[in-house]
Amino acid sequence: MSLLAGYRVKILLLFFILMICSISALAGDKAAGKEKSMLCMGCHGAEGISVSPEIPNLAGQKPVYLVNTIKDFRAEVRKNPIMNSMVKGLSDADIDNLAAYYSSLK
Repeated sequence: MSLLAGYRVKILLLFFILMICSISALAGDKAAGKEKSMLCMGCHGAEGISVSPEIPNLAGQKPVYLVNTIKDFRAEVRKNPIMNSMVKGLSDADIDNLAAYYSSLK
């Protein structure tokens, strides 16, 4: 095996390890997410289906999308006064749990 081929194998192996770690990091607790979802129900509905066409549905969204979006609101990268204040106190674990819960709904 050439030196270049050896580096390619190592890079691919590292890539797959990082993917597995990032997937497991997003594996939140659905039950804890359901409990925490009480904060969200007023606008996003009891089952993640919003009460208004201007408010997005959360049910069935991909966990990565939900985690990134909530973290962006928490960091105020995305500006929405209601969402920014609602998620300000959420921990990373809370966000992972909410993402696990809402992504499990259809």
